[in-house]
Amino acid sequence: MSTGFGSKINKLLQLQPPGVVLTSSWLKKQGYSPGLLRNYRNNHWLTSIGNGAMIRSNDAVDYLGAVCALQQQLNLNVLPAAKTALSLLGKTHYLELNASKIFLFGTHNEKLPTWFKNRKWGVEIKHFNTSFLPPEKGLVDYQHKTFTVKIASAARAMMECLYLTPHEQDLLECLQMMQGLTNLVPNTIQDLLESCTSVKVKRLFLYLADKSGHDWFNRLNINRIDLGKGNRSLLSNGVYVSKYKITVPKVLEADEYPEV
Repeated sequence: MSTGFGSKINKLLQLQPPGVVLTSSWLKKQGYSPGLLRNYRNNHWLTSIGNGAMIRSNDAVDYLGAVCALQQQLNLNVLPAAKTALSLLGKTHYLELNASKIFLFGTHNEKLPTWFKNRKWGVEIKHFNTSFLPPEKGLVDYQHKTFTVKIASAARAMMECLYLTPHEQDLLECLQMMQGLTNLVPNTIQDLLESCTSVKVKRLFLYLADKSGHDWFNRLNINRIDLGKGNRSLLSNGVYVSKYKITVPKVLEADEYPEV
């Protein structure tokens, strides 16, 4: 191996920290030709994990290492969201950090690369394309191993959970998660609610926050939030809440709640 060849691979391995997927299109922009990358694979410095993606040989790469590549190398708006983000942030005392089902949100018309979809990450990936919230609002940095990824903040993640109700997310569990969000920042919530295009999400968020009795709820300016017109119903046989014009499961209006 020539000195130049060795320094080139050493430089490549320093471009991204261990645990992160290396995409071919991004490496090409850094000056690494397909032929050179093929040599690295043949010499077992890199291992292909599908068309257009590689990892360091013997590197342990999980789904967050792939999401990091999606965000930082492919400039996609894909991020850990909903209950997954709340779990990563430690906001759910009864949810496993290493949950078997992972929720990822992305914007409309964005597609996950085939290598990401075909790779077995050890978890079930549930990916949703939606623009009910602006992709740049309500994000926080999450440190994982040696790298950082963008994930939904607690306030945004709560709204994403409500977006998934009732088919992908239980509303009683949403109430229990909301009850734990005691330290949200009112200005951040206000901005997200004013930017949100889902009437269902906005009404449910305010309803659950009101029901949870959080101090930050009283500092919101609800008059600036477009709550739409008419009634919204999550199910046919529920309880109508006139303040927010929504029909919710009877259990939410009960004096005591069963365990989820």
